[in-house]
Amino acid sequence: MVIPINKITLKLGLWFFFVMLIVEVCLFFFLHTNMVKDRVEEELTALQARGNSHRDVLEDVYHEDTLRHIAVMEQNADTEVIITDQEKNIIISSSKLDKGEQAILSKNINTVPRNGKVLEQEWRSEEYISTVSPYTAGEQQGYVFMFKSTSQVQDLISRLTRHFLVAGVLTAALLLLTILFLTKSVTTPLIRMKKATEKLSKGDFSVDLPDMGEDELGELSRSITVLARDLKHLKEERSEFLSSISHELRTPLTYIKGYADVARRKNIEGSERDRYLDIIYEESEKLTDMVKDLFDLAKMDQNMFVIHREKVQLCAYLRGICEKMRPAFKEKGIELEADCQKEIHVMIDPLRFEQVLLNLLDNAIKYSGSSTKVTLSVKREKGEVVIEIKDEGRGIPEEHLPFIFERFYRVDKSRSRDLGGTGLGLSIAKELVEANKGRMEVKSEAGKGSTFLIWIEEVAG
Repeated sequence: MVIPINKITLKLGLWFFFVMLIVEVCLFFFLHTNMVKDRVEEELTALQARGNSHRDVLEDVYHEDTLRHIAVMEQNADTEVIITDQEKNIIISSSKLDKGEQAILSKNINTVPRNGKVLEQEWRSEEYISTVSPYTAGEQQGYVFMFKSTSQVQDLISRLTRHFLVAGVLTAALLLLTILFLTKSVTTPLIRMKKATEKLSKGDFSVDLPDMGEDELGELSRSITVLARDLKHLKEERSEFLSSISHELRTPLTYIKGYADVARRKNIEGSERDRYLDIIYEESEKLTDMVKDLFDLAKMDQNMFVIHREKVQLCAYLRGICEKMRPAFKEKGIELEADCQKEIHVMIDPLRFEQVLLNLLDNAIKYSGSSTKVTLSVKREKGEVVIEIKDEGRGIPEEHLPFIFERFYRVDKSRSRDLGGTGLGLSIAKELVEANKGRMEVKSEAGKGSTFLIWIEEVAG
């Protein structure tokens, strides 16, 4: 079975592998070099210590038997000894000298310290490594030369090198497997997210990525899932919005066309024609309002809606709006009460905020019966100002409250010409409140009225 390797997995895997391989080679080279150096130094130190040991024996008992004993000892060891006088004439040797040993003996050793010194340490190119230790036994003075074949050192270094190579190969193999596992674990979520974004780009929003943990990949996965849901919701809203627009535009246009056709008939009376023309005028006004609302929403969506905020004395401002709306309330037999006697200042766009309040008060007129009361009150709450518009009208059923600010959403599905409206007023009002750095909510109960709440930050007077 062939396991497919993705491009990103291969790329990351190779990159990590070569980087770690270079690091591993550098570390192994450093360790190998230092271990070889330390090992050679250990051999030289041991060789020098052995020569000093022979020197100490000679100085204690300088005798022919002692000399032979030292030579015999070295014949059975992997080292060789040569004992000379002060002029480097050989007194005794543990083996026959060869050219390598003669070359070392011929070196000018000058002054040799009591503890001895290294004569030859080049183990790669020479036949022997060597040390020399001086001795003084009564009137007899000379040198103890110690030799060790570099082939033995080279064999030791070769074994060490083989061990390093085996360890390096095993480490590289383990490193490769680890990197493959890690890159696969990293790239698999990325590949899933790539496929998810490809589905999103094709308009398929049925994306549901699994939980990938609490790290950055998990956060990215959750963000893509949220984005897919938002885009799906946006697509559904757009479809519903277009459907609602077509329906809302079709209704007044149908009225206008139908009554225009009737009004054009020559056999109808003038009073009847005037009534039809009034209906056509009303529907054209509704159509104009709807188009204006749609333009306002489009500007808000494109961040082209300009808000000019200024400091406003809220109570005087609200009383002015109430006076403007009072005749309409009086005509319907509804009492309008304004409860705001305090000195409160807020930063709002007076023109746009008036549009919000007029919309809410107009809804209160539409959905309240005669002999009821609508109250517009203001109070302070935790550094904010709360504007409350409360009516005693028909109210809003609980199941409709979460959707009341959506575009074209209506509680009254009958869409009557008297109460239907455009279905955009509350949506625009909420966005205008938010543009004024405020927030808006609604509380309502069917048959008991509705209360719209607007929170705005208070400023110093």
